[in-house]
Amino acid sequence: MIIVTRLDRTRFAVNPDLIERILSSPDTTLHMVDGKVYVIEETLDAAIDLIVSYRARVLAAAHALTPQTGA
Repeated sequence: MIIVTRLDRTRFAVNPDLIERILSSPDTTLHMVDGKVYVIEETLDAAIDLIVSYRARVLAAAHALTPQTGA
């Protein structure tokens, strides 16, 4: 999950795998696969950075759980 901020300053977590697209014109909006739209304070670039960091954490956790084999 990534944590983003609505324009009223409330924070919420969203599953980035369910984001269909992100638009910035001028407010940043998350368009979800279920049709919901969220207007957030974060910029387009900041939202993408949050998603990249989330995916890196997921990959690192998966790697840590994978048994290491010695050669």
